[in-house]
Amino acid sequence: MSIIWLIIVGAAAGFLATRFMNLQLGTLQTIGIGIGGALIGGLILRFLLAVTGMLAGLVGAVLGAMLLLWAFKTFIQK
Repeated sequence: MSIIWLIIVGAAAGFLATRFMNLQLGTLQTIGIGIGGALIGGLILRFLLAVTGMLAGLVGAVLGAMLLLWAFKTFIQK
């Protein structure tokens, strides 16, 4: 996945994850969470499930972003 595509998918994943988890963050935080989630989730899905494609990347990115948001809410935002 190219870096530009990772940023685009990460931004979308961060937006979706913050909406699913009902959390209001700034734009840069949302994009950062999404990109981090894209890295984590995308790698996990590719290695564990051996699934490729844009849809699998988006699903992995959203799941990874949701995991990071959970950790953010649990450990940092208190």
